[in-house]
Amino acid sequence: MWLFRLVAFAAAIVCAAVFVPWDVGYAYFAPLPQTVQAQVDDAHRHGMDGVIVYVDQAGKAPAFYAAGWKDRNAKAPADPHALFKIASISKLYIAVAAAKLAEDKRLSLDGTLAEYLPDLAGRIANADRITLRMLLQHRSGIPNFTDVPGYWDRPRDSAESLGLILGKPADFKPGSRHSYSNTNYVLVGAILDKVLGYSHRDYIKAEILTPLGLTHTYGQLSDVNPADVVSGYIIGYDGDLKSFDYVNPGGSMVATAQDVGVFLRALNNGALLDDNEQAIYSSIYDYEHTGLLPGYQSIARYHKDIDTVVVQFVSTSGGNAWTKSEVIYKRIIRTVRKAT
Repeated sequence: MWLFRLVAFAAAIVCAAVFVPWDVGYAYFAPLPQTVQAQVDDAHRHGMDGVIVYVDQAGKAPAFYAAGWKDRNAKAPADPHALFKIASISKLYIAVAAAKLAEDKRLSLDGTLAEYLPDLAGRIANADRITLRMLLQHRSGIPNFTDVPGYWDRPRDSAESLGLILGKPADFKPGSRHSYSNTNYVLVGAILDKVLGYSHRDYIKAEILTPLGLTHTYGQLSDVNPADVVSGYIIGYDGDLKSFDYVNPGGSMVATAQDVGVFLRALNNGALLDDNEQAIYSSIYDYEHTGLLPGYQSIARYHKDIDTVVVQFVSTSGGNAWTKSEVIYKRIIRTVRKAT
């Protein structure tokens, strides 16, 4: 038996050496740096154009780390307080808004898509059976428009994005399983706008951002000075993707790492929602998230065992950048735990 295990272990090492790209393998197997800053510096040396990390550990002052470029072409160094496209982390804010409105009886989580947006009845399969709750939970079965070939060739507004999946068959029976779909949150955003009678982004600002004192979080790129935003890059392409304006609900927000971290801690420790709202939120969505847009990767997680929020922004995408980003994040968490 021990011989079998030895052979299996050796085979695993060979497979790792053969099939894992060298730089990803290095990130896995290199000695753990002594500090978070050393890990961030190492990430930049191994191909990440810019890296920002925010660490909020209970009992300690928040810590900020950065390496690489805010703007590679201008040789502007990375700024830990710069704005960043947080992509799908935006979905956390929309889910919070839905939970607050549901608790306030201004909408029903069991209302159907056809009831809320009757113009889509017959254009989205099972619209009369898909509930708001299913949309929030990614259990609707509606196809993901970002999976449509060519979607990322240029910016698209919500109407055009939805147009890519209208009339298409459902991926599965509503409620039968979970499958992440950006389409769900574009529809949730539209439902919130209709229920409120104004933009859900304004509601998020009034009911979430302002109470938490988050003055560096914005609904979309057009709300900010472009000079304040980190540039984004795709491996193999020299252009700066900062001007790519992703306006769809659930992926459009721009924020600093600190603002995201403050929001995430408040979401996890109960400071953001009352007991009833918290119970509703727990039934519909997650307490952490990642984000991905062309040129932008983000991770925001709360680690209960060390009572720590860690937010990581990386301004490089494509190739194996996502795998490397996840590895870097895990190494940062190991470094923080080791120092605890």
